[in-house]
Amino acid sequence: MNSSQYLNSEVVEAINPASFQAQQPYPWINPQFFIRPERYEELLQSMPPLEQFRSFFGKQRKHGQGSHDRFTLDYERGMELSSHWRDFVEELCGDQYRDLVCKLLDVPQVRFRFHWHFTPNGGEVSPHCDSKGKIGSQIFYLNTEDDWQWDWGGETVVLDDRGRFPAESAPAFEDFDAEYPAETRDNRSLIFGRRGNSWHGVRRINCPENYYRKVFIVVFEEYRPLRMLAKQARRLVTGKQLVTDKERLMY
Repeated sequence: MNSSQYLNSEVVEAINPASFQAQQPYPWINPQFFIRPERYEELLQSMPPLEQFRSFFGKQRKHGQGSHDRFTLDYERGMELSSHWRDFVEELCGDQYRDLVCKLLDVPQVRFRFHWHFTPNGGEVSPHCDSKGKIGSQIFYLNTEDDWQWDWGGETVVLDDRGRFPAESAPAFEDFDAEYPAETRDNRSLIFGRRGNSWHGVRRINCPENYYRKVFIVVFEEYRPLRMLAKQARRLVTGKQLVTDKERLMY
């Protein structure tokens, strides 16, 4: 095994696409040690400082859903970043990870966006389904017992509505028929695929000042080159920006 490798090949290769797709209420898995333990520790010790993040508070969401308050930082090549994180993201852009995501979500090509979220006391992710542009995500949990007490919360909760709620609605956590909180401690992550009922959220966090729920998120978007060319041609005719800010951050 390459000593510089961040992804744990044994864990990656043990994930079965058929089992993932068959999971209820939609495809999800909560693997441990997806990142090799010694490499995970390096990432924890070299995270971007809060000063690099932008505030994202009190933003009105569609469909009456509550604001997802947090500090956020988008990954962009060339940004100020530790070598550990830079190398980790480049490995995620490589063939092994890209092939895994394509197999799990049954798509021919995929592109990624990457961002960190640090959420303070009182932050919450109200139940929602991701936008149609996303086909899934992987959330890497970055807290340890040194900076987080687990009863403060922070788990992503997979929610089952048994098909009762339209995605364009704002149900509360207690409205769902079943819930499956992700394990977040000891080098865990959550991978899930978007379907029409892919409800999930994070209950209100209760932690002291200057403590944060820390996650790194990989957003999966299906890549269809011909569709993208057609979209850019329409933008050219109408005088719109050829590449949006979001598209510029896809890899």
